[in-house]
Amino acid sequence: MLPHALWERSHTCPPDESARAEFHRFFQRHHRELARLAFLLLGDQDGADDLAAEALTAAWQRWDRVRAADQPLAYVRGMVVNMARSRLRALVRERDKAARLSARMDDRVRDPDVPAVVDVRAALRTLPQRKRACVVLRFGFDMSEKDTARVLGVAVGTVKSQTAKAVAELARHLADPSPRSPTPTTPAPKGSPRSSGL
Repeated sequence: MLPHALWERSHTCPPDESARAEFHRFFQRHHRELARLAFLLLGDQDGADDLAAEALTAAWQRWDRVRAADQPLAYVRGMVVNMARSRLRALVRERDKAARLSARMDDRVRDPDVPAVVDVRAALRTLPQRKRACVVLRFGFDMSEKDTARVLGVAVGTVKSQTAKAVAELARHLADPSPRSPTPTTPAPKGSPRSSGL
């Protein structure tokens, strides 16, 4: 979505040209990064694009406040994080309903022949929202603990503890794939995929 489209979505009178030009520069410089942040928080590309557009629309609606902030980008990152938190809560509620409806089909959905490979994105989705946000901002965006705390609106100590716990949980999750239930009755030949763990 382009900056002028954001303007038309949120205003009916002509914008101040200097504000419009300033926002246009902000949009061009940071839109991709904000969309990436949204994707890492949500794990869904379409939802991330929508969320980034919503955050930028909201930023434009309060552009005077955003441009007056010490760090406008940190301000808008905080908006993305808050919007992602709200969206994830709604998704959790919906998924809980769906899980109850599909519980009986769960065994048929799983494919026992597909190796249980857990990537970082899947592991991130297992973390509570605040821990996930800390990890994403600290390591995905290389932000300091102080900047991360500012974006999330929490104390630096909270960022430290939540990040440490999140990293430990990710390590456990990635190191402990789901066990396979079938047990072979005969040993696999050496050099076979089953004996090499592939």
